[in-house]
Amino acid sequence: MANEETRDDEVQQRLLASYNELAELAGSLAHEIKNPLSVIRMNMDLLAEDFAEPETQRERRSLAKIDLVKQQCIRLENLLNDFLRFARLRNLDLHAGGLNEQVERVLDLFEPQASEAAVEIIRLLDPELPSILLEPQTLQASLVNLVKNSLEAMPNGGTLTARTRPTRLGVALDLIDTGCGVDEQTAMHMFEAFYSTKNGGSGLGLPTARKIVEAHGGRIDVQSSVGHGTQFTLEFPAPKRIS
Repeated sequence: MANEETRDDEVQQRLLASYNELAELAGSLAHEIKNPLSVIRMNMDLLAEDFAEPETQRERRSLAKIDLVKQQCIRLENLLNDFLRFARLRNLDLHAGGLNEQVERVLDLFEPQASEAAVEIIRLLDPELPSILLEPQTLQASLVNLVKNSLEAMPNGGTLTARTRPTRLGVALDLIDTGCGVDEQTAMHMFEAFYSTKNGGSGLGLPTARKIVEAHGGRIDVQSSVGHGTQFTLEFPAPKRIS
């Protein structure tokens, strides 16, 4: 039994080393792509200045093509930034903290946007919630992706409910929206890298959110129904000897 456990540990360490090497290589490649991409975009900006006041049909066509290239450069830069955030995630420096506080900060951030979109944010945060081990900025980045996804699902208004609660093994957060929802097939793939149903989406927001939750020792689940909204449930362990 001990030999089997040792072999399993060795295999796991090799897989982790391979993953880290691949992530490091991918991150370096993304950086190498960003540099010439920035040069292309800068030169497109300069060309746009030369055609700032087009006088002929040919100049107007040229300016339209320049704008198109600029838009695609911006899209690629956003994709690379999302990918770098996804690839860089390693071991986190976790400390005891309150989940409610992180949820409050993210909801406060989106409150103006929600109000403008006629979305009511309901906060049902358990004041007696146990502490968990977390890294505030990283966990907030995960919550930002999830809340952003919920708001985008309610372009005509609705309700977003954030509810925290204790569980048998720790704590949980439910994010429940009354948006358009998705079908079962989409729900099965929405945490896969580069899978997106949105025009221009990178498909890395939700996979990054899941990766962050898992790096906190937690898990994330989704339930959704077309026309009836979506519920994300995040569960985190409450380590012993943490008040």
